[in-house]
Amino acid sequence: MKRSAFLICVLLLTGASPAKDLYVRGAFNGWGIDNLLVDQGNGVLETQIVISPGNHVFKVGHKDWSVEWVIDPAASVTVATDTDYILGAQSGPENYLFVRQTGTYRFSIDMSKAKPVLRVARVASAPVATIDPHQDHRQSVAVAYPAFDGKQETARFSAKDADAPLRDYAQSSTMQLRDPGPQFVTYQESAGLPTVRSGNLAFDALFALAATEMKQNSVSDIRDGNYNGGAAIACDCFATGEKWHYVWTRDLAYAADLGLAMLDPLRVMNSLNFKLSGYREGAINPAQVAGSADGLQIIQDTGSGGSWPVSTDRVSWAFGAEEVLKTLPSDERKVFAERALRALVNTIENDRLAAFDPTDRLYTGEQSFLDWREQSYASWITGDIASLASSKALSTNVAHYKALTLAASLAGQQGQRALAKKYGTWAVDLQRAINQRFWLADEGMYSSLTAPHFDGAPMHKFDWLGQSLAIVTGVAGFERARSILERYPHGPMGPPVIHPQQQGVPVYHNRAMWPFVTAYGLKAAAITGNASVADAAYESLMRGAALNLSHMENLEWLSGQPLLLDEKNPALNGPVINSRRQLWSVGAYLGMVIENVFGISATATGVNISPFITTRLRRETFGQSTSISLNGLRLRDKTISVKIHLPPAQPGEGFYLVERISVNGVRVSRHVNWNALPANSAVEIVLGTLAPGQQRIRRVNADPYATSGAVFAPGEPAIANFTRDGGGVRFHIDAGQNGAGIVYNVYRDGKLAAVGLKAGAWRDRSATACYAVEAVDRASGNRSHHSAAICADPGIDIARAVKDWGKPGDRFAVDAIAVPADGEYQVQVRYHNGASQISLGISGGVKWMAVKDQAGRIVARQVIQLPHSRAPAVYSTPLKARLAAGTYSVELDDFYNMSYLQNNSTFSAAGGFDGIFNRFDIYGIRLLRVK
Repeated sequence: MKRSAFLICVLLLTGASPAKDLYVRGAFNGWGIDNLLVDQGNGVLETQIVISPGNHVFKVGHKDWSVEWVIDPAASVTVATDTDYILGAQSGPENYLFVRQTGTYRFSIDMSKAKPVLRVARVASAPVATIDPHQDHRQSVAVAYPAFDGKQETARFSAKDADAPLRDYAQSSTMQLRDPGPQFVTYQESAGLPTVRSGNLAFDALFALAATEMKQNSVSDIRDGNYNGGAAIACDCFATGEKWHYVWTRDLAYAADLGLAMLDPLRVMNSLNFKLSGYREGAINPAQVAGSADGLQIIQDTGSGGSWPVSTDRVSWAFGAEEVLKTLPSDERKVFAERALRALVNTIENDRLAAFDPTDRLYTGEQSFLDWREQSYASWITGDIASLASSKALSTNVAHYKALTLAASLAGQQGQRALAKKYGTWAVDLQRAINQRFWLADEGMYSSLTAPHFDGAPMHKFDWLGQSLAIVTGVAGFERARSILERYPHGPMGPPVIHPQQQGVPVYHNRAMWPFVTAYGLKAAAITGNASVADAAYESLMRGAALNLSHMENLEWLSGQPLLLDEKNPALNGPVINSRRQLWSVGAYLGMVIENVFGISATATGVNISPFITTRLRRETFGQSTSISLNGLRLRDKTISVKIHLPPAQPGEGFYLVERISVNGVRVSRHVNWNALPANSAVEIVLGTLAPGQQRIRRVNADPYATSGAVFAPGEPAIANFTRDGGGVRFHIDAGQNGAGIVYNVYRDGKLAAVGLKAGAWRDRSATACYAVEAVDRASGNRSHHSAAICADPGIDIARAVKDWGKPGDRFAVDAIAVPADGEYQVQVRYHNGASQISLGISGGVKWMAVKDQAGRIVARQVIQLPHSRAPAVYSTPLKARLAAGTYSVELDDFYNMSYLQNNSTFSAAGGFDGIFNRFDIYGIRLLRVK
């Protein structure tokens, strides 16, 4: 791009590099680099963006974020149109643009001023001609859905020729869509993909829409602004969605598990392989890590505190791998199985070093997919990411269980009996630990997560993915599964992904439904026979796709809206980010139809046939039919068609039992071996007896615009004025923003010490205990996150300043540490890691810490984490050490983080192009006696 000498001077004076382009990046473009600011002459840079309604967060910056341009480095600014704002080339919070109506907006930066000036203006657009997509279509149907505001929205479906082998569809909606564009979509059924004929044109069309969007997400190259300079990367893979052009480990794995592995196993395998990487050459000292020398392992994507092991749900990869191994052709299956086992072994063994807590036998790490800290963690956690790292999450531990069981199975198949036994034993032990530590008997559900170190209590927080995964993996027994399904709350549009909701936090994970999570809830409901929960899932998935003309990333849970626009509280609008044809939503819908409605699922040995058709689904969706059919499903080298003969529609609730199954006229059981299936298999299923099943479901409702109330948790309290006094402690329970009707519980070392307290003073006698407080809403019973914990022991603090420490080969030691009394100690490093923001990157500090006695013997050794941090000095995750009174030394040595993996060598920030990055500033160490 040609730039004037004047503009280059201005760029230099303002701190930006003229060799780097500037982009407007925000929620409206998935934070991508689609909107380059183009030189218009006279020092003006400009781009135009079509933006839908919402309170859109955005920034101006370089492709690699080496320089950000902000209005106020101290606070977010809501930008008014046709108003000038001075920019500075510095880091700072995001800005906001509130848009009431879809339109084109021009972002201009005038570089000719003394300081660059940003101006946003709405551009008048020409009227758009009205198009009727249903014109000349011979069959059509309209489906009305009640809306949250007492009105109704309508989706209309039509087909040019309903008798055609492959239909052409049109679909329109009266609901305001999330993104700019027409209120309709057209699509066609494809040869090579299955089709549905149910007598319900809308149901058939929505399945075809999911198949179409799967094809749209099937790409020959992928890209992300943070990798490969934003240039394309060749990969016959699945992109993550319309706004997400890369392959993300957990998104892919859950999408594959839910449905994609049945329909395109080779592309799933390619995508799973893309999420494996070995070490960069020369990056690793093999003596410091576990597994094979090449280190082939699963990639943890960029994220909280600098990625793994703050987050450890990379093991969710096993869900997709297990499912695709059932459907791959034999030659590919053998090769991939061997590669999968090698990657799983390296991942499992290093996770055992970095994230396994032998005390409670659980793995640490952020909740799976709930990886936006402010959305589902305590507000104080953003200033202490090490505390997030040391907490334990139900969903992530269930994913570790899946990785262990798959590795054990593959090892057995490949003749590695000792390895199979080892991982099988670890899996059983982990299942037991999950049930011991996370189950809350008073709630009849699993806790979603524990509080961090110095507390560790399972909190009264719940998430639908974790509950559902515990059921579908078998971690939860039948009675616990029944209890979960009866007790997890469902709104009028479906289940939220977390409960209770967070006050003062916009919609994304908070206050939201995610279709892929709803689909896992459906799988769990089918396992236990809960027809009411299954019906809620069927309705939610169909409604969302029908009115949005796409399988969306997420929806606000009480209204079902793709964007709840709240002008009174614009900062709480949302979902903040939302993409059409989100991959795991697409996989969820395909799996809903194939596996749940038609009952077809692949196993390692054959095909299971177990449809779950409720009376309501029969009555309301298939009411005009005596049978429904799925045609052209290809599994391995088989082509399968399925016809289900329906019983007469009946009132009431329940589901229909299978009366008989036949394949090509021969009666079979519910499981048919691969070698017993003909190349062309016509499966016929006759449904018979009505089973009442489990019908209990917990229904809740509230005003979608409410910012507090029965569906919300109280805000977390704080501990103030903590005083150590003669072998005891005193402190003040600070209510924070909580008002009347809230009481407080005190936890001592993770166990309840006092309940139902008022805010104010509290005392206890202990010299070593650690304390945390939670708030309880007496009316709803909902509980807050715990406060940050404070310990009675003042600690042994030793100052030792070292800047930019942690290059391979660096050593750090503090000698002659006098420990005055026997006890259990927690040893931490005081540090700062400013390599990246707390939400991004691959450069979290990960090191070995060792405590040695006077004779130089190691008395404790553990991997510790020093994640990205906002504060100038914070504490690492702790090393646990039982020490006798005496003199000790503490040493640090290298381990590794995700920057050591070859696939991250093109990452744009720290740990990427410039080589591995595992460095931070050290300010000292602390030893706290906790017992």
